[in-house]
Amino acid sequence: MEVLLTADELADGIARLSSEVKRNVGRRPLTVVGVLTGSIVLVADLIRRLEGPVTVSMVWASSYRGTATTPGHLELRLDLLPDLTGQDVLLVDDIFDTGHTLKALLGELRRRGAANVRSLVLLRKTGRAEVDIQPDFVGFDIPDKFVVGYGLDFDGDLRHLPHLAALDDDDIAAARGGQVRCSDTSETPS
Repeated sequence: MEVLLTADELADGIARLSSEVKRNVGRRPLTVVGVLTGSIVLVADLIRRLEGPVTVSMVWASSYRGTATTPGHLELRLDLLPDLTGQDVLLVDDIFDTGHTLKALLGELRRRGAANVRSLVLLRKTGRAEVDIQPDFVGFDIPDKFVVGYGLDFDGDLRHLPHLAALDDDDIAAARGGQVRCSDTSETPS
């Protein structure tokens, strides 16, 4: 696995993102809506840095199934959302790839009466967008590689890595066989 972002680089990015959100939102009440499951680490780290009243909710969206490395049909589950009427909402997702998930979710949040909806993603893959929107806040631009760690997974595994790593074709083949494991997750390369 190739380490793209160390734990320290990720922490610096979250600090920068939280500062940008605070400049835009201030101390007004904010509803943070995280996209399960990839954004759970990001949401946890982000909300601890925000000020003012913060409500947290989650939605589920997936276009990747099992060991797939390319998106398929998008499925949304929005039953955990509170009443968003008149709320300032920050939609938080792990990665902006083709953009279809973000576009669909932004539309749903607006349809449910949110007064203002902004979007934040940890990662934006370069050259992959298939939609006419961009996230309001972006942590890092990354190359078009399959990535794991810091909440992002391969078939449910490797979310726990404290850094972000790219899997090449050999890594993906080994992961499909259950052979890719990080022996010491406390170590972050420089």
